[in-house]
Amino acid sequence: MDVQLNFINRSNDHNNSEIVIFSKNVSSNVNALEVAWLVIQNCGIGDNHPFVYPQASQVGVMDAWGNYSPKLPALPGQAFAISMTDSGDVLAASGAANSPTEIQISNNLEKGAINALVFKDGRLFASKTSLAPGQMAAFEFKPAIWIGAVSEVSQGQVMNSAIVETVNTQLSLLGIASADIVMTGGGPGPTSQPFAFTLQNIVYA
Repeated sequence: MDVQLNFINRSNDHNNSEIVIFSKNVSSNVNALEVAWLVIQNCGIGDNHPFVYPQASQVGVMDAWGNYSPKLPALPGQAFAISMTDSGDVLAASGAANSPTEIQISNNLEKGAINALVFKDGRLFASKTSLAPGQMAAFEFKPAIWIGAVSEVSQGQVMNSAIVETVNTQLSLLGIASADIVMTGGGPGPTSQPFAFTLQNIVYA
């Protein structure tokens, strides 16, 4: 089920930090880069920002000619493939994935690499770039998000490893229907505390 979340800024942050939320692809057969799924900006002290973490995903591809496929609904255990048809490249469901926990996207074109894309709530959630003909990208996500205070991160963009390594808070959403994500810490001077993110007011499914 979808998880209703509400970010609340109860920190002492006076730097107007950006808050990034993302997931990590835990599939063993793909070396994917993390995407800034949601970036919360200008959320002042005392402000809140509600958002939804949907159970369902959508998949899409970008081909070597810069064409984007329509987004198709996807759940773990489903497989998709892009193939050449009389009308051009077409992405379609291709049956069951060979793992019940993965969403899989195959490049069945004769030529041209693709970018395999996964979306949640209409925003880019994960990607695997430069997938050559005959290759398959697998995506598997735990029911969890990573969250941290960052700077100079754009929503929907791949994050560099230096930024990802500074984000060390993982929040499990397993069995949760709704919760507040409360940020504390920050502040000027030597008494400044590290930012902390905790789940509060949890309602279980």
